[in-house]
Amino acid sequence: MSDGELRFNPDGVGAWQEAEPFEVTTERIGEYAAATNDPIEAHRAGNVAPPVFAVVPVFTAMAGAALAVAPAELLPRLLHGEQDFHFHRQIGPGDVLSTRCKAIGYEGKTSGTRGTVYAECRDASGELVNEQYVTFFFRGFDAGEKVGELGPAHGFDSSSQSDAAVAKVVQHVDDDQTFRYGPAAGDPMPIHLDEDFAKAAGLPGIIAHGLCTMAFTSWAALTELADGDGRRLRRLAVRFSKPVLPGQDIETSFWRTATDSDTTTYAYETRVGPDLVIRDGLAQISN
Repeated sequence: MSDGELRFNPDGVGAWQEAEPFEVTTERIGEYAAATNDPIEAHRAGNVAPPVFAVVPVFTAMAGAALAVAPAELLPRLLHGEQDFHFHRQIGPGDVLSTRCKAIGYEGKTSGTRGTVYAECRDASGELVNEQYVTFFFRGFDAGEKVGELGPAHGFDSSSQSDAAVAKVVQHVDDDQTFRYGPAAGDPMPIHLDEDFAKAAGLPGIIAHGLCTMAFTSWAALTELADGDGRRLRRLAVRFSKPVLPGQDIETSFWRTATDSDTTTYAYETRVGPDLVIRDGLAQISN
C-alpha cells in the first residue's frame, strides 16, 4: 500500500482504549530495575517500582490508542517522540492496576506526523496512580492536518544553561541492554532487537529503547537530587531527540529552574559526546 492510500483516522481521537488489569509483582519490579541498571536498593529488591516502570502496565493500551488513529502499515516508521509522567503515588508489589488510554490529537508535517496518547492508571480501589502523555512520531509521513491537541509543554529556556549544572551523571548503556530491557518492559519492537530490521527502517542498527534511556535519567535524578527517594518525584518529562546505541556512554546534566514551598523543578538534557539525545527534560521533586 502506498503512502498516498494511507490515512490517519480523526474519529479515533478521544476514543478510550481499555486495558486488562495488570498485577504488579516483586519479581517484575526487580527485573525492570536490573534491566535499567538502577542502583537503588528498594527498586532492585522489588519493594517499590522505579518511576519509569509506570509505562509497563500501560504499554498495550497505549499502543491500541495510537493505532486508533494511525495506520498499522506505518508501524515500521514509529518512534517514541516524548514521554511525560505525572506521578500521584509510587507503584508497589501487589498493586492491581488498570489503565485506559485515548489519543488526544495528532499533527502532520512534512518531516512526519506526531500525535499524543493520554493514559490514566488507577489501582483496584480507583485511586489515580499516575497520568502519562505519550507522544509518538511517524517518520516521513504527513497526515496533512492537525486534529485535537498534543501533550503539555515541558521545554525550558536555554539561558538556564548559563549557570553551572547542579549535577552531572555519566552512565553506560550495555551492549545487551535492549535484550534485557525488551522482556522486562514487555516491549517487543524489533528496532531494538533485530539488527537487519532496524537498518531496513533507516536506523544505524539496533537502538536503545527511549524509555530505557529515560529510566537511566530517572535514577540519575533520584540519586543526585532526591536522596534516592522515588516518593519525591512528582513529574518526569523528556523529548527524545536522537537514538542511543548499545555500548555508548550517556551524560545527563541538571539545572535548577524553579523552587517553591512544595517542589523544586529541574531542567535536564542528556548527551552522547556532543550529540543531544534527550532534550527538554523536566524533573519536579518534592522538597
